[in-house]
Amino acid sequence: MSAEEKSLNFIEQIIEDSLAKGFPQEKLRFRFPPEPNGYLHIGHAKSICLNFGLGLKYDAPVNLRFDDTNPAKEEQEYVDAIKYDVQWLGFQWAEERYASDYFQQLYDWAVLLINKGLAYVDSQSSEDMAKQKGTPTQAGTNSPYRNRSVQENLNLFERMKNGEFPEGSHVLRAKIDMASSNMLMRDPIIYRVLHRDHHRTGNQWKVYPMYDWAHGESDYIEQISHSICTLEFMMHRELYDWFVNQIREEQLVKPNQYEFARLNLNYTVMSKRKLLQLVQEGIVTGWDDPRMPTISGLRRRGYTPASIRKFAETIGVAKRENLIDVSLLEFCIREDLNKTAPRIMAVLDPVKLVITNYPEGKEEWLEAENNQEDETAGFRQVPFSRELFIEREDFKEEASNKFFRLTIGKEVRLKNAYIIKGESVVKDAEGNITEIHCTYDEDSRSGSGTEASLRKVKGTLHWVSIQHAQKAQVNLYDRLFSEEFPDADKEVDFKTFLNSDSLKTVTGYIEPSLNGDEVGKRFQFQRLGYFCIDLDSTKNNIIINKTVGLKDTWAKQQ
Repeated sequence: MSAEEKSLNFIEQIIEDSLAKGFPQEKLRFRFPPEPNGYLHIGHAKSICLNFGLGLKYDAPVNLRFDDTNPAKEEQEYVDAIKYDVQWLGFQWAEERYASDYFQQLYDWAVLLINKGLAYVDSQSSEDMAKQKGTPTQAGTNSPYRNRSVQENLNLFERMKNGEFPEGSHVLRAKIDMASSNMLMRDPIIYRVLHRDHHRTGNQWKVYPMYDWAHGESDYIEQISHSICTLEFMMHRELYDWFVNQIREEQLVKPNQYEFARLNLNYTVMSKRKLLQLVQEGIVTGWDDPRMPTISGLRRRGYTPASIRKFAETIGVAKRENLIDVSLLEFCIREDLNKTAPRIMAVLDPVKLVITNYPEGKEEWLEAENNQEDETAGFRQVPFSRELFIEREDFKEEASNKFFRLTIGKEVRLKNAYIIKGESVVKDAEGNITEIHCTYDEDSRSGSGTEASLRKVKGTLHWVSIQHAQKAQVNLYDRLFSEEFPDADKEVDFKTFLNSDSLKTVTGYIEPSLNGDEVGKRFQFQRLGYFCIDLDSTKNNIIINKTVGLKDTWAKQQ
């Protein structure tokens, strides 16, 4: 076996086997089929990367098909968001399709099933249908309406379509096997009555197809060769095949369903229903809240398409469910931004530093490297003056020998600038330090080549010039849940485990090289982490979101 063959995931191996058995490569066709009932999340990103990745690998078309069969939950807003997310991730579909494109064909095929004696209108209540369906170990019982005549079924189904009956009064069921060991084969519902306007077809339809009916038949219409789903649809495969086989013409490709393990991420909920709950209850600001696992939330937080694609590649495609640590996702964005993000200095918990022997009124512009990992990134000019801000935690009035930051009587280097020595402090009436006074070594400027500039000190601090600093609102985001498995216990509300520290907002001071209206721009605050400019930021009101810290702080807590 070659190295290339060893690297194939099991889905790719299935496709290779199909080709080896004579399936024409030009007939390979894939699809990504989201339901437009919410925003896509990181789990969907895995499926997007898989399906579109197969299209790129095999030079095959990939459709974006919206399974829009439930007008009660679907909206055009979600359609638009999904399209944007797929393109933002770097993929382009061959055709944009909708299950609603096929409503007439799906209805006609349902009529065909009735004429073949394979479907009937059931007028039981949903409670009665549930009772007669049986259990996994006990066969179901036939509906009292199962043997209605073809003509009666055709008449009732047409009247359902015409809107003559209220919701819940009738359904159309496939006539398969009420004793099947697969409960999905026990006369599944094909159509139900819904008096709801559809975001594309308006009020044209009063009956809507169920997912299982629409999905496989849509794959067949589009001639999808490999229909790739997540594992929860494994039991649906038998029904998928049964439905397709009833309408298939021999000369056309029969789509086949294959299942892979969906993404399970700790410290996260992935249910659209629960994510919608967070939005509707105002626990988050919206689907694109940077704490959400949605693609739009990750984008607003500063994640890159490359980092998400790398994450999907790293976790791979498995046959069995497994749990992925969210720290792997955070690692992927750190690795990407480390290579690409420009470095700037910012102080988020400031204390004033006065260099007492630096001339009052003097300012100078010091050269700073934009990104030492990127030789092409160049340099920028950073202003320096007598009064600076440093991080409050970077100073202790009294400290042990293991504290390598600023303290009284010890030296540290100000990054890209001078070596300073702590001299004294000024405190307010409550004893809080309001100013730190220090002196500097005039000959120690970084890069000057003097003997003093080459002198080694153990600590290096970031800083900003007070006179030149830009003020910004900085949103310090953390994981939304403090519990590793927030929805593991079905008896406990998952919101019980919300992390009360998932968002802290502070006023930060930033060197003036940053333009606050460059929405989405990513950068590293030196020594603090990776950040990006928020969508609502303007030149006069800078808003910045924390993407991720420089290190995984959660690992230390476990």
